[in-house]
Amino acid sequence: MIPRRYLPSLPSLLALEALDRLGTASAAAAELSLTQGAISKQLQVLEGQLGVALILRDGNRLVLTQAAREFVSETRKALKIMTDASLALRANPRGGTLNLAILPAFGMHWLAPRLARYARAHPEVTVNLSTRLRPFDFAQSPFDAAIHYGRQDWPGAAYLKLMDESILAVGAPALVPQPLARAEAVLDLPLMQLESRSGDWARWLAAQGAARPRPPAMLFDQYAAMAQAAIHGLGLALLPTFLIEEDLAAGRLVPAFGGPIPAHAYWLVWPEARPERAPLTSFRHWLAQEAPQDAAS
Repeated sequence: MIPRRYLPSLPSLLALEALDRLGTASAAAAELSLTQGAISKQLQVLEGQLGVALILRDGNRLVLTQAAREFVSETRKALKIMTDASLALRANPRGGTLNLAILPAFGMHWLAPRLARYARAHPEVTVNLSTRLRPFDFAQSPFDAAIHYGRQDWPGAAYLKLMDESILAVGAPALVPQPLARAEAVLDLPLMQLESRSGDWARWLAAQGAARPRPPAMLFDQYAAMAQAAIHGLGLALLPTFLIEEDLAAGRLVPAFGGPIPAHAYWLVWPEARPERAPLTSFRHWLAQEAPQDAAS
């Protein structure tokens, strides 16, 4: 338990944060509906609690010391956590918020269509989704869990496998009017790939028995943009089959050479060291029931 003497008063922290952000005591006072004298008093209280000088008086101006600015930077993070917790409580007074980091393509095409079933089974849980493209430190984030693609290489995480991925080399019909005669022929056409998977074309060529050095390719940060670029004939793309089923069926995209090849898997990951909350437990158990339906197909 943290000794209370190390916990500054919230009004004093708000006064210091507002002064740092707005630049003047009058602006801070106006925002907090206080007088300038009350702002000054709160800052004096905070200095007394911490035993550190935080403010320099420059005539009628109050200026934060360097130590105070660094302190505010950390304090602002704590205030945001408190604000987010308050918003979550207001959104769901019964509790049960799950903050999930997702990958955009997987979140949109695999997870989102299924979430309605989870919502019906667990109306007490509010699921908040945010996009994160790369692994992060759970200890420094508000997320309860994340969707991860690749190997089991997320430090300190537990794993639930959701789906194996297969990728297919595709292009617009105008670019590939008929399948290429050999795999190496893709090197004669413009190539596209995700910047986070810059070795995909080299792996694809190796899987086709045509190993080559990693070829140059136009980079995209998300599959959705790359799929649209492929549809409009900008180049060949390696895309997950679950993402382009409708485009293949409608003829907007066609295979360039061969069939799908296996890639890595998608996982639900969550911090091993953090006590598991009920919303995560219910979500994890629900996903475990959803996942095999696709993993077996």
